[in-house]
Amino acid sequence: MADLITTFRDVIEQEASALEQLARADADDVRKAIDIVLGLSGRLICTGMGKSGHIARKVAATFASTGTPAQFIHPGEASHGDLGMIRSGDGILAISNSGETVELADMLNYARRFGIPLVAITKRLDSALARHADVTLPLPDLPEACAIAMAPTTSTTCSLVFGDALAVAVMTARGFAREDFLVFHPGGKLGAQLLTVESLMHTGNAVPRLRPGQSMEEGIIEMTAKGFGISTVVEGANRLVGVLTDGDLRRNLSGLMERKVGEVANRTPKTIPPGALASEALAVMNAGSVTALCVTDPDGTLVGLIHMHDCLRAGIA
Repeated sequence: MADLITTFRDVIEQEASALEQLARADADDVRKAIDIVLGLSGRLICTGMGKSGHIARKVAATFASTGTPAQFIHPGEASHGDLGMIRSGDGILAISNSGETVELADMLNYARRFGIPLVAITKRLDSALARHADVTLPLPDLPEACAIAMAPTTSTTCSLVFGDALAVAVMTARGFAREDFLVFHPGGKLGAQLLTVESLMHTGNAVPRLRPGQSMEEGIIEMTAKGFGISTVVEGANRLVGVLTDGDLRRNLSGLMERKVGEVANRTPKTIPPGALASEALAVMNAGSVTALCVTDPDGTLVGLIHMHDCLRAGIA
């Protein structure tokens, strides 16, 4: 068993060493590859055969989710009609350890015929793929990390990291932000974490509103009708000056109905801006032991109301 653990660790060390070499890739080649992708008016077509194809498919998904339209096309299928999916304005990212993958030949010829820019990831700079490419990102000339030095391990790891690094560099050049990421990831826990207060808050007539001079009878009616257990208190052109909560009612039961809303309301309400993450709003509510927050602009104008239940329904916890 000890020998197997040694093998396990050797594989990791060999692949880590290969990645260190990968980090020293020629800056001019990397910059040219980035510029090619940034200059595309269409999609980045990622392709590869076998294990390289699996990597290419994942790289295409990474590009697509970070702002660069991308698609995987199988090189074998490309030779039987799928070349029609590649059009002027597109570019190709081809991955092949040997650079001599037969199935890639038709795609390479198509790229040259129609002026489709081609970025190659391959180990051999003298290969057909490297010769046809506009720029080649060379894989380290190292053996695969397995006992027979043949199973795709080191090469596929390096190809994946090359693809990830290229995608992140392009993403950074585009100024792709968290808000953009949410557009492509609206579902699941990740989407919930990136939701903003603005996307969940209640607005318009759904928000309970009172004026300081209104009677408490009117205040209770408004709170009951809107069902949040809270009402905002505003003055002038919707400037927030306080909130009226169920707790305020209980704390002021003595002579409550003879008083005005402004006398009972809390004049220092907790607020949050509309651009804040909904998870931040939930944290503020938990910390302050409140169930709702007023959403305000920098000048104190009320723009909405967000309730704890809104966050929970969206999957934020």
